[in-house]
Amino acid sequence: MNITLKRTEEQVELVKAMASRNRDVAYEAQQALAEFIGPVLAEVVNQAPTLSNLFSNFSFNDMDSPSIPLDLYYDVTAPDYVKVYSTSVPGGLPTNTVTPTASEMKFTTYRLDSAVDFDKRYAAKSRLDVVGKSFTRIAQEILLRQESTSANLILGALADATTNGAAHYIAANGTDLILDDFNKLLTKAKRINTAWTGGTPEGRIKGVTDLIMSPEAVQGLRAMAYNPINTNSPAGTDIPATDEMRNAIYQNAGIPEFYGISIMEINELGNGQKFTNVWNTAASRTDNDLVIGLDRSRESLFRAVALDSETGAEFSLLADDQYSVRQQKIGYYGSIEEGRMILDDRVLTGITL
Repeated sequence: MNITLKRTEEQVELVKAMASRNRDVAYEAQQALAEFIGPVLAEVVNQAPTLSNLFSNFSFNDMDSPSIPLDLYYDVTAPDYVKVYSTSVPGGLPTNTVTPTASEMKFTTYRLDSAVDFDKRYAAKSRLDVVGKSFTRIAQEILLRQESTSANLILGALADATTNGAAHYIAANGTDLILDDFNKLLTKAKRINTAWTGGTPEGRIKGVTDLIMSPEAVQGLRAMAYNPINTNSPAGTDIPATDEMRNAIYQNAGIPEFYGISIMEINELGNGQKFTNVWNTAASRTDNDLVIGLDRSRESLFRAVALDSETGAEFSLLADDQYSVRQQKIGYYGSIEEGRMILDDRVLTGITL
């Protein structure tokens, strides 16, 4: 992620004006740049390939009290009460609330913010690179908080999710991911995702559209090109994958998808990594790794974001006026007010390793 300001005559003059000795001129220039960069920061954050952007967005006015009509997101045969997962504070573990299906669900929003400052002399010398790096830092800090909040919500909901008394995750055959594990996960997801009648769904339902994996788990997928894939043949009998399958894996070394399922590779999963530790805490387990299955064909993961009542922007970026003339600093303060929730935990499955 890198935000770069183009070195045009207008932007150079605007940045120079931020260092003016005239307070009114300096503040107006700072605020003008904030109004220009704010939507850019929002777009950068919303397009980053992260867990937080697996959530579907809907917006509301920041003066409203937002809610969701649950009955529109559940089948007519759904139980009278359902569990909805949400996060009340950024970075916190999720809470599940038993809510009547025929109700308006109120949810809690929270503010994610960041502040940055730089020496005024950089503006006076038209150092657009320093100004751009400052805005990059704001976007990075907001994105980091969004990622932690999203991961805690997803992992906490997966740890708690059950259907007919059975957990939504399965244990792998060994320490490495093999084709049999992948196959069992698809079957598990199909059993969880039945039709609204409880029977066979109309059309072909995958149950899993995306897999979120550690680099080591992706390594297991690549290894299918040369490792045996059998699980029930006599001892000493190794059965390799078909030539067509091995060639496809070789030719697609990056593994952006497998069996038509998208692969998201993140470093926070894996032995001893941050998200794996969160999973072990939430599920009271001691796993070395976790593969998360997600069904994005269902509407379940939502992010509600507040829009400024005056500007209509979701990312609020303001010139920070806390600095005095003697400090020779220029500062900016950015924030987003949002709330995240999972309305249906059937979209989540997993494999523990």
